[in-house]
Amino acid sequence: MQALSRRLGHQSFNQSPAISSLKSIYPLSDHYYGADHPRLGSTLAPKGVGHLVRKGTGGRSSVSGIVAVVFGATGFLGRYVVQQLAKMGSQVLVPFRGSEDSHRHLKLMGDLGQIVPMKYNPRDENSIKAVMAKANVVLNLIGREYETRNYSFEEVNHHMAEQLAMISKEHGGIMRFIQVSCLGASPSSPSRMLMAKAAAEEAVLRELPEATIMRPAVMIGTEDRILNRWAQFAKKYGFLPLYGDGSTKFQPVYVIDVAAAIMAALKDDGTSMGKVYELGGPEIFTMHELAAVMFDTIREWPRYVKVPFPIAKAMALPREILLNKVPFPLPTPNLFNLDLINAFTSDTVVSENALTFDDLGIVPHKLKGYPIEFLLSYRKGGPQFGSTISERVDPEAFP
Repeated sequence: MQALSRRLGHQSFNQSPAISSLKSIYPLSDHYYGADHPRLGSTLAPKGVGHLVRKGTGGRSSVSGIVAVVFGATGFLGRYVVQQLAKMGSQVLVPFRGSEDSHRHLKLMGDLGQIVPMKYNPRDENSIKAVMAKANVVLNLIGREYETRNYSFEEVNHHMAEQLAMISKEHGGIMRFIQVSCLGASPSSPSRMLMAKAAAEEAVLRELPEATIMRPAVMIGTEDRILNRWAQFAKKYGFLPLYGDGSTKFQPVYVIDVAAAIMAALKDDGTSMGKVYELGGPEIFTMHELAAVMFDTIREWPRYVKVPFPIAKAMALPREILLNKVPFPLPTPNLFNLDLINAFTSDTVVSENALTFDDLGIVPHKLKGYPIEFLLSYRKGGPQFGSTISERVDPEAFP
């Protein structure tokens, strides 16, 4: 039986006369059907690295040649970056430190075997090296806007980024490193998180001068941490507190545009390497104006309570004092987050001479419309509630 199998296997590799005659009539050229054809080639053009193995038409079942490890893939921005990578046929390594359910939604985004969850410990250097062993692209999306008993701002936003850059430098096969920071990151910022992000940028560029830095503004999307929190608070308590007088300016950006910017930097010919991009939306809002957009979308009568910054900080201070003094974890801060309040004491908009979406060939979405359609779920009478005049009249206007 084994001899018969070997004989049949040997014959299958030899071209039959019928196939040879068919090829003589209909010649198949590798020039038109091979991976070198421009229609089938990848748009990735790495700089200073070897050739990538690519095949396919560029869809999710193709092979782009990218093996990307996305730190922070289970977060808000991470799911959209993983989706974009998987859609072009890349293999995505998803490091996670939580439960097995934290990455479950990501596995559906890629072809079979292309989304690879990998358990790791961010404090264990060998664990990180094991995750990055087969990668040629590293994306660092790790960040947190509040502290816990286990992780401080400096450890999460600065030291982890520095460690990833050092390991990538030792790796030798990492062709692109993209660090996601925050708009407004500065050593002189009143926010500790923004100070840590600025320190991370400096550390990454010191280790890898060819790294790309992305500074997105406040991101808006289905899972965001600003409009969702505002809508939940307004629905529960009937009003929305505004820090100061609500005049702080910022430039919210659609999360999918930020993911598209990361992909554009990854696909270019190396022109984005070593540069810093500030990613803000096309419109600048004050805090009061953005809250008005939220109220108009959920079709609730707008009611605001302006909380002076000193009082807002005093309301958020007890958590910061008790954080490391009690033997149990404290609740996650919602609206009254001390570091977030400090960040809102100054305007956060794109600098005048900064590199932006335009330099990456991307036109960002305006906020009104599709980017905030997820707020329709907060309408108390369903998605169509508020379509009539009677439903939009303030109840207090009746005698």
